[in-house]
Amino acid sequence: MVAKKESILAEAAAASIGGAISASVLYPLEVLKTKMQAVQTSSPDTKDINSDNGKDDEETQEGTVEEKIRDSELSAVDFTLNMYKEGGVGVFYEGIGTSAFQSACEKALYFFAYTFFKNSYKSVKGNEYIGTAENLILGALAEWAHLPITLPIDCLTTKIQTSKAMDENPYQIMMAMFSEKGVKGMYKGWEAYTVLCLKPAIQYTVYEQIKRIVLLGRRKNTGRGRKKSSQTLSVGESFLLGLISRAISTIICFPYTRAKVMIQSQKDASGTGEASKTIPQMLTKMYNEQGMQSLFIGLGPELTRGVLSTAFMMMIKEQVASIMVAMLT
Repeated sequence: MVAKKESILAEAAAASIGGAISASVLYPLEVLKTKMQAVQTSSPDTKDINSDNGKDDEETQEGTVEEKIRDSELSAVDFTLNMYKEGGVGVFYEGIGTSAFQSACEKALYFFAYTFFKNSYKSVKGNEYIGTAENLILGALAEWAHLPITLPIDCLTTKIQTSKAMDENPYQIMMAMFSEKGVKGMYKGWEAYTVLCLKPAIQYTVYEQIKRIVLLGRRKNTGRGRKKSSQTLSVGESFLLGLISRAISTIICFPYTRAKVMIQSQKDASGTGEASKTIPQMLTKMYNEQGMQSLFIGLGPELTRGVLSTAFMMMIKEQVASIMVAMLT
């Protein structure tokens, strides 16, 4: 029992450190992908209205930044340059403290719950092996375990990143969110996690299963004297496995991620009624207005940021966890 508790502490602390560092280093990409995901798709009706209002042909052809990104005419690079022109370097670091805190809490609580569930399952089952299906279920349960604490921080971070009022600080934005719908407003988009809970479950299941295969192969090829060192992945191995596992889970779950960001970024006072939409309704709306491509706007920055973030986080976590376990034991 003591060894299991120490393992849980090491996993949670290591994940917290890795999560905070990776989130901070890659935060500009986080801002970019969130802003791209939060842009609403345009419908043919909207274009007709703009045309009827008598806009100049030249202005209509050029369009605004948001109109171009809605129509998938603006690349991530162009979108980045426009953000820089409008807000300078500072726009890419708005809310970095909140994001680092969210990532640290999320990763610590997730791995605390995940390791606890794994240890409990192994104790009941009586052996060390955990299958793919069991890993997916345990991962989904661990994701739901931390949501009551981390989802409000996630909502606040999204609002900070998508806010157009440059002079608003995080406290003012949080108060505005409370004024709209109270505590309920801090849990916008929670329905998405009926599917998004599978994202970390898929990610860490793929990671754990491949890691197990790698370590088993290493034990067969090493002598007894090196058996202890074979329990930890190298820096390169953990980085590569983190990259592969995150890429797979991101592509599978991305439409729900985009729908969640769309809902979280809306204001009830806007009169559009977007904030009252459910995740399936938002997905249907985006699909009907612009087809399948609208469900994947912002996938490039999300994939780049996500795979690098997870790769860095798992690389740091594996090394820190092994050091902490050695210290505790």
